[in-house]
Amino acid sequence: MNEQQNATDTPDSAAAAATAATVIGLGPMGRAMTRTLLTAGHPVTVWNRTAGRADGVVADGAVLAATPAEAVEAGDLVILSLTDYAAMYDVLGSATGSLAGRTLVNLSSDTPDRTREAAAWAAGHGAAFLTGGVMVPAPMVGTAAAHVYYSGPRQVLESRLAALAPLGTPKYLGEDPGLAQMMYQAHLTVFLTTLSALMHATAMLGSAGMKAVEALPELLSSADSIGAILRAGEDDPGAALDAGEHPGDLSTVTMMGATSDHIVETSTSLGLDPALPLAVRAHYRRAIEDGHGGDNWTRIIDGIREPR
Repeated sequence: MNEQQNATDTPDSAAAAATAATVIGLGPMGRAMTRTLLTAGHPVTVWNRTAGRADGVVADGAVLAATPAEAVEAGDLVILSLTDYAAMYDVLGSATGSLAGRTLVNLSSDTPDRTREAAAWAAGHGAAFLTGGVMVPAPMVGTAAAHVYYSGPRQVLESRLAALAPLGTPKYLGEDPGLAQMMYQAHLTVFLTTLSALMHATAMLGSAGMKAVEALPELLSSADSIGAILRAGEDDPGAALDAGEHPGDLSTVTMMGATSDHIVETSTSLGLDPALPLAVRAHYRRAIEDGHGGDNWTRIIDGIREPR
């Protein structure tokens, strides 16, 4: 059984206990987590800079704290759902005297390095710290499809599973507090790049008179197929990458690079912003310049790892 699976085993005693939780930050994600915790039977105190955002969850049973310090003092578990880690310091700067003995779970987005700095800051104030990345949108929090990556001290996660597991299946990555943030940013790299590609492709087709309502279903089928294509071969593409193997029996850097040339030329002729296709073409040109034109397209990872 791997490390992630071990992290999701909830002790019966922990599952039976209600945890006094605090949620700071009541955007759509914070409100969804608050409602999920309430439904699971945990008392929840909330705080938000704009207090009016708490009205709905207060009506559902949450308690609104007047200050961040009051909110922290109300819960053993403090969950942060903020814009970034700088917001954590802004909000909790007046509450550092109340942090000792509590667990901070920061589910905000930022860089892995800032996450590591935050873990050290929390430890300096006597608090345990977990980094988390929620991998579903707010409406899916608490559903069977939800999962959350965590990193930090394993024993801290295990001691808080009764409250955290209802938010989404916990997937533990390791002790380094930066790991969950790294995984989150890696997922967002795929997500945001795909969204930009979809809009670029929609703009291409729109230039020929095709409405988005017609174009997007066709384009989404292509996006949906990528995972299936990568999994279709007999060999594990991840294992080949780890071994440094890039067999070009099905597709080559040269072939994919030629396609990237055509996308740049088409986009330019249509007067579209070429930034995205130029970036993609640069990956293939670099691999060809390095003598890997006959390798599989996965060879572009070398240039990504070691940019000139």
